[in-house]
Amino acid sequence: QVQLVESGGGLVQAGASLRLSCSASGRTFSNYAMGWFRQPPGKEREFVAAISWSGSTKYHGDSVKGRFTISRVNAKNTVYLQMNSLKPEDTAVYYCAYGTWTSDPGGYDYWGQGTQVTVSS
Repeated sequence: QVQLVESGGGLVQAGASLRLSCSASGRTFSNYAMGWFRQPPGKEREFVAAISWSGSTKYHGDSVKGRFTISRVNAKNTVYLQMNSLKPEDTAVYYCAYGTWTSDPGGYDYWGQGTQVTVSS
């Protein structure tokens, strides 16, 4: 079992920045890829970013490329999502996930409870 806890969400104005954190426990964190997904109101869950087990390879979705950056610190069992230049369309519940290196939600075995990010215009 793996437990994931996200934090760092909140209400911000357009153009602001936020950093989300996801702390993992229960299994060797450094052996697996990590991902961030989001689910806007009334829409399906969508891929945001993924990072390989070592942190050497990263992949960001087209809608966030150039604005969001995923990173991880294996010594702290934590993955981060730095979000800059936030837009109202970034409003969603953000989830971290633990599993395979993929943009497909089905490739992840464990999920956090989510953290709400709301961007006002």
